[in-house]
Amino acid sequence: MVCRGANRLGDIAWAPSPKLAAELTDWSKKAHYPNSFHANERVYMARRQLKLVSPATVNRTVAVRRPPNRDLRTREYLTEAEVERLMKAATRNRWGHRDSTMVFVAYRHGLRASELVDLRWEQVDFRTATLHVRRRKQGTPSTHPILGDELRALRRLQRGQEPKSAFVFTSERGAPFSPAGFARMIERAGIEAKFSFKAHPHMLRHACGYKLANDGHDTRALQAYLGHKNIQHTVRYTELAPTRFKDFWRK
Repeated sequence: MVCRGANRLGDIAWAPSPKLAAELTDWSKKAHYPNSFHANERVYMARRQLKLVSPATVNRTVAVRRPPNRDLRTREYLTEAEVERLMKAATRNRWGHRDSTMVFVAYRHGLRASELVDLRWEQVDFRTATLHVRRRKQGTPSTHPILGDELRALRRLQRGQEPKSAFVFTSERGAPFSPAGFARMIERAGIEAKFSFKAHPHMLRHACGYKLANDGHDTRALQAYLGHKNIQHTVRYTELAPTRFKDFWRK
């Protein structure tokens, strides 16, 4: 042992020599890891048996993209007759009245899926037959009239709703409907209605815009009804309205 010095209290501090320190370190490793050498040897022998092989699958660097809508469908809206077929198909579901009313309200007021499932009874005024519409995407809110057939459907839905909820459209467990659930219901109803294309909820909003444009309503009024912040989004409906060309080829 080699004396390294003393502390202030007079005690002598000892430190091992470099040779002894190496021996102590080697002894400590063997004491704590007695099988480390054999384990490393087994790992080395196992690695010697491995060999490189070519991959059996191809790892894509870019995910496969969904084809554009124009490649899936010739148009993005439903006609009035197709909406009626969709409602009729929805009535054959387990909760037929609720599902058909969802299709009807979304079509009549041009609601997005998120706006429809967030609809609350406090927005429905049965006394004045009006619906207070709240828009998403920074859209303009508005007040829509509720006609008699829609009013009767909503009253029937409210009477039969169990358990009672602040939301108009709920699941059988009483939870608010989700946009994904509504989309699945529309897709199933489209298959039941024997559509040649896949139906989705936004088609009902487009169907509302095209129906009102074909009826000859003013573009500004249509913009306010659909809650568009930019009128360019409304012009698409009037551009395809066939009434623009009704006097063509007439003498």
